[in-house]
Amino acid sequence: MKNKKPIAVVLVLIALLAAGTGGWMWYQSGREKPLTLYGNVDIRTVNLSFRVGGRLAALEVDEGDAIKAGETLGILDKGPYQNALQQAEANVAAAQAKFDLVIAGYRDEEIAQAAAQVNQAQAAYDYAQNFYQRQQGLWARRVISANDLENARSSSNQAKATLKAARDKLSQYRTGNRPQEIAQAQASLQQAKAQLAQAQLDLQDTTLIAPSDGTLLTRAVEPGSMLNAGSTALTLSLTRPVWVRAYVNEVSLNKARPGTEVQIYTDGRPDKPWRGKIGFVSPTAEFTPKTVETPDLRTDLVYRLRIIVTDADDSLRQGMPVTVKFNDGTQHEQQ
Repeated sequence: MKNKKPIAVVLVLIALLAAGTGGWMWYQSGREKPLTLYGNVDIRTVNLSFRVGGRLAALEVDEGDAIKAGETLGILDKGPYQNALQQAEANVAAAQAKFDLVIAGYRDEEIAQAAAQVNQAQAAYDYAQNFYQRQQGLWARRVISANDLENARSSSNQAKATLKAARDKLSQYRTGNRPQEIAQAQASLQQAKAQLAQAQLDLQDTTLIAPSDGTLLTRAVEPGSMLNAGSTALTLSLTRPVWVRAYVNEVSLNKARPGTEVQIYTDGRPDKPWRGKIGFVSPTAEFTPKTVETPDLRTDLVYRLRIIVTDADDSLRQGMPVTVKFNDGTQHEQQ
């Protein structure tokens, strides 16, 4: 009897231990595991080119240089564009002078000269008209021939036409230019100014300026090369922003919402993650790209994520494989 009691206690303890272990395993199996995704670092690059063509005069940077926004990267030969600018400035000056002349109208001296021509034409007409009237009297008495009368009539009509032309010219000088002429001169001036603005812009575009901070990846040309407008001269890798491109399947899609905070690991830094936040979730499904290493089948349909790295540094490089871990199976922060 004395030996049976300790055995019974041991059996009870074993039963309790088994029940506790089973309960703990059941509890653990019921918890949702943190979501883990796999992707690659995505740093955008910019192909830099001159907006105008010409001979490359100088390149101020080389591959691997750290570039700051606003920094001068290269310069084209400015000579042809400086000449074009001077010609455009001369065209504007000529158009401006013509417009001012049209607005000002005719000078007083020109108006006085036109008035004198009217007086002269008036005197000539008066004489021709009087002569014609005398010839009519002589024709009535049959002193002159019909041909003489016709010549007198023709001279009177011609003098009358000359007088009318002189009066019209004087009226034009006193009234000034027509609105259509003023509008035409103004349009010519605006066209010349637009050509000047384009010439100034072309001269400015002979200098290639860095659009943002980054690292120079490729130097595709050398000084002395003839470049066409838009041809790539340099390739710049942007320093910011740094993204991670990852993929999530449909089952875990509800956990990867915009604003969700994650941790990003690389093989070279497994104990010091970067912080990230999901910024974009693709609305359409696609097949997992072959460059993404996942434990799942590659043919599974997944949704692309763009994760913004909030504390990125120079350790993250283009295309680097990373592991994205969520804090737990349910936690997410909605923006």
